Amino acid sequence: MIDVLLALSWAGLVLGAATRAAPAPIRARARCLRPGDPRPARSFPMAVVSGLGAVLLRIAGRPSPPDASLRLGRAVLAALATSALVTPAAPVVAGLVWAFPMVQERRQRCRARAALIRDLPEVADLFVLAVGSGLTVPLAVDAVARRAPEAFDAELRSVMAEVALGQRLSDALEDVPRRLGEEARPLFAALVASDRYGAPLLEGLERLGVELRNDRRRRAEEAARRVPVKLLFPLVFCTLPAFALLTVAPLLAGALGALRL
Repeated sequence: MIDVLLALSWAGLVLGAATRAAPAPIRARARCLRPGDPRPARSFPMAVVSGLGAVLLRIAGRPSPPDASLRLGRAVLAALATSALVTPAAPVVAGLVWAFPMVQERRQRCRARAALIRDLPEVADLFVLAVGSGLTVPLAVDAVARRAPEAFDAELRSVMAEVALGQRLSDALEDVPRRLGEEARPLFAALVASDRYGAPLLEGLERLGVELRNDRRRRAEEAARRVPVKLLFPLVFCTLPAFALLTVAPLLAGALGALRL
């Protein structure tokens, strides 16, 4: 019986990992979906794992959202596979499998936010160049969308696609900070105000560009000041023991040898 559970659990984990590691066209399209859009159907192995997690959550009387069900199903299969080999390690493995997707998602959000803060001043400068050359707000958005960094490229192109389908530019621009991050709100608020109410844009964008560059410089200085603290752990636990072994240990060995003589 244990061998059967081990085989089934291991097969489920392998199939789930293989499905996640090899993006199918459905998964590739899912990456372009926005919040609130319908999600594509899961593959059969992932659906089985998610169904197992959903059943366990319902038995426990908890809500069963798809992401939580999938994480719980993976954790249970990992625990079953581990318990057949090393029973005491099963809860630890289950906890790691449960927490890993959340940690990975948090790291992705942090990286996206860092890329947004890094590229925001360049995007503001591109809008300054576009508006300063005489382009209107729709033409400026279209021009910047072709040259924007990766963090803004897809969003600006999506805005122009929505405008081509008949949506107002100001309404499409208002939704961008919700998807990108609140750091981008001042830039898109200025574009919305200019398109909707005819507010002056060039001077505001120039001031905003200066403020964004100063903010990025301040963040870089703060990160530089944190470097010594981050280096403290490898310095104390890696470099100093090796330095002691290379310098103090030979002296102590020589002193002990002289005392024996």
